[in-house]
Amino acid sequence: MLWRPPLLLSALSWVLFTLQTSVTAADECTERCDLYHGHCDEDAVCRCDPGWDGPFCEDCVRMPGCIHGVCHQPWQCMCLSGWAGKFCDKDLHICERSSPCQNGAECFITPEGDYSCDCPEPFHGKNCELKRGPCEAQGLPCQNGGTCLDDGGYAEVFTCRCLAGYVGRLCETDVDDCLMRPCANGATCIDGVNRFSCECPQGFQGRFCTVNIDDCVGRPCHNGGRCYDRVGDYECYCPAGFTGKSCEILVPRPTWEYEAGPSAIDQVPLELSGRTVSSTRWSPGSTEKPGHFKISVKEVVTQREHGLSELQLITIAVLGVITVLVIILTVLLMMRHRSRGASCWCHQTSPDTKTHYHQCQGASQEHGKTTEL
Repeated sequence: MLWRPPLLLSALSWVLFTLQTSVTAADECTERCDLYHGHCDEDAVCRCDPGWDGPFCEDCVRMPGCIHGVCHQPWQCMCLSGWAGKFCDKDLHICERSSPCQNGAECFITPEGDYSCDCPEPFHGKNCELKRGPCEAQGLPCQNGGTCLDDGGYAEVFTCRCLAGYVGRLCETDVDDCLMRPCANGATCIDGVNRFSCECPQGFQGRFCTVNIDDCVGRPCHNGGRCYDRVGDYECYCPAGFTGKSCEILVPRPTWEYEAGPSAIDQVPLELSGRTVSSTRWSPGSTEKPGHFKISVKEVVTQREHGLSELQLITIAVLGVITVLVIILTVLLMMRHRSRGASCWCHQTSPDTKTHYHQCQGASQEHGKTTEL
């Protein structure tokens, strides 16, 4: 490695210069820094105490908001000449400089340093810019929070600016918010101030009573019944073997269903709505009285298994009785007509043909017909 004396001398010179500069900065900080209001740190920088400012902590900090003032101690606001007030913001010469008072009012300075205007009639306000007009003459007549307007007193008549929900010259009328009938489904509308409310009937809810309450939410149908929502109510479609509003009643099975076998089920009578129902049907040649309506018990049981109610079964039975009665009446009328026709032909075979022919013809004409021989 080669020896370089000039490079070594340069390095030593730089070190000596740095040490000399540091000593000089430390001496300057110690000499110039106001040690009553701050201190020198290890970097020879003057650090100020709270309330003092400046490179060497020689300036006090004024009170925040102080405009035209100075301080001798921290947080002071000492007003300069011509200024007053806590923040030295009151111009003591404003009356001479800008003449803020209007309409011939006299300007003067108050002890607090502010200005005031002595307004002539009928003016008023901070700068006498307002005039006593119709609003003040009428004693601020607007009602229900309305604002009286008269163009600063210069208008000939006043007007009222009403709050929402009121109308009228003096804002004296509350708007009827129920005029448009906002409540649905027969709900009662209750008027308010710029609002309304709906008193919903049973089964409805919502702001306008338009929401139908789902009465099936609580699952009121038992034993597997299917629930259908109605207005303020519900209806259950019960499975076979159950009945009642909520399918809570078990329908008892007939005793004969347990005693009789499958082969005898069509022969066992069933009492239905006061009429005997059996497995045979009536016919015109039957010896059974036509007053009984007889259907198959197996059909009735089958209908019950498909979920028919007792009322439906009674309806079917009544319709069946009516049908049987119509059939019986038709058969009787046919039998009567046949019997009369047979008696007419019987009279024709007598020896005195001419005499009995007229007899038969007369008998046939009683029915509106003429029999030709």
